[in-house]
Amino acid sequence: MYVAVDDTDSREGMCTSYLLAKMIAEMPYDLIGMPRLVRLNPAVPWKTRGNGALTMRVGVGGGEPRKIGEYDGEDIVFLPRLKREVDAAEVVDFFLPYVKENQQRGSNPGFVVSRTKPPQSFYWRGVRDILGVGEVATMLDEMGAVRHGLGDGRGIIGAACGMSWRPRDRSLELLAYREPGRWGTERTLSVSSVERMDALYPTTFNNIEMRWRKVAISPSTPCPVLLGVRGDDLDDLLAAREVLEGEEPSIWLTFLTNQGSDDHIIEDASELLPDRSYRLRMTVSSTAIENKGGYVIIRTMHRDEEMECAAYEPSKEFRDVIRALRPGDEIEAFGELRDSPRTLNLEKIKVLSVADVIVKTGNPRCPRCGRATKSVGKGAGYRCRDCSVHIAEDEAPMGKETRMLIPGWYEPPVCARRHLSKPLCRMGLCQPLDFV
Repeated sequence: MYVAVDDTDSREGMCTSYLLAKMIAEMPYDLIGMPRLVRLNPAVPWKTRGNGALTMRVGVGGGEPRKIGEYDGEDIVFLPRLKREVDAAEVVDFFLPYVKENQQRGSNPGFVVSRTKPPQSFYWRGVRDILGVGEVATMLDEMGAVRHGLGDGRGIIGAACGMSWRPRDRSLELLAYREPGRWGTERTLSVSSVERMDALYPTTFNNIEMRWRKVAISPSTPCPVLLGVRGDDLDDLLAAREVLEGEEPSIWLTFLTNQGSDDHIIEDASELLPDRSYRLRMTVSSTAIENKGGYVIIRTMHRDEEMECAAYEPSKEFRDVIRALRPGDEIEAFGELRDSPRTLNLEKIKVLSVADVIVKTGNPRCPRCGRATKSVGKGAGYRCRDCSVHIAEDEAPMGKETRMLIPGWYEPPVCARRHLSKPLCRMGLCQPLDFV
């Protein structure tokens, strides 16, 4: 029996993945396969934090158990295959009270139980588009699923779309949770132990920004999460956890996830709609424009449309990549399209080619005495201070600008990356140069 839940959290606290971990630790059923943390469209206006739905399969299982977590000194394991289904009504009666009791103020939880998965198309629409409650409710009813929507019921969208995920690309995340009495207090985690873990287990990713020693695996929100380590190998993740030093978790659990997959990116779109994320080939049409608040804008042309691309202050030196672009450069830009102002908020870029930029290399020299002339004002030309000879503006010596950018892929530092954005390390790539 498939079980999915979404949107029990809020910006003030709680976490849907913690709720699922508690449900798994206390349920009377076997966990069939790994639980799943499925991130959906990160551009939807009403998301709370990471827009993640949680799903699992329960029943009577068989095969060799595999440890993926701990709770109160007991191992949490999954079994690889289903031997026998359990009654859907019993599953609902057991799990639904958890959802109702943990609904946060302003949240709209969704809870779905089904013997079969929804069509895979609902995952792709959920991660790239915006769906309505009515359409999803009709689909669930037609397939005989049990659904419960609290608040405005919007949570059933995420629950159904998460349940419909069939992984193409997938990663793992080991999430550790704090004792409830510590929620909202400062977390304790040794930075040096995170550095050691990052060095010892290269299959993990997005752990720490080494240049600033800024840890990226531990949130700053008042939620139950102590830390989350992402990686591509289960054995490495379990071993990596043992290296970390600091606050002891009350429960930890490993999830299969679509994080770091770029599944949210739409390619070759015929129409660009806001609140979606795209990969767009563009020609740069301006130098960078600095704005109050530390964000940088570059103007580009995509097909016949002029579009602004933005890199914000949290992306730090990634903004220097944008500053280094010049008119005529060809790029592929990945990012979320905002409605007003119509701007592509950049997640990463691929510089395809850099243009030859002709710039003034100096002031012209006086034809009489050979000394450098001085400018007499913008567009007004140059004058020799000694001979009073005037030289026109267009007679200044010109040459190619030495470019500080070369073709290749560029991404923000670890702490500014989105859950779904695929880091270059998972693509077998690295930046051709760093801006520090």
